[in-house]
Amino acid sequence: MTGRSVALDPQRHAVRPDLADIRLADRVFAPHYAAPMEMIATRDAAILAAGGPDADTVGTLSAGDAFDVLEITSAYCWGRQQGKDGVVGYVVREAFEREAEQAA
Repeated sequence: MTGRSVALDPQRHAVRPDLADIRLADRVFAPHYAAPMEMIATRDAAILAAGGPDADTVGTLSAGDAFDVLEITSAYCWGRQQGKDGVVGYVVREAFEREAEQAA
């Protein structure tokens, strides 16, 4: 990165205080960067603002939609919905193919 970090919309760009998409490394500083892992939704699922069942819904994935995963926890994946206007958030881990998780 050269120069200062720029402010990016965290609802459209996969950047948090602790982690950012490696494709944003030329624009923002983060303690850790991750390369996105494409995962395909096997069922419809909500994209949530936080990793918890009571979090606000910020978007939706339909079965067959691609999601760039940057972090996987026991229950949720954090990342960005693919596409120009993709939404950033958390999706329940069960919404994705098991084979894609094991290949990573």
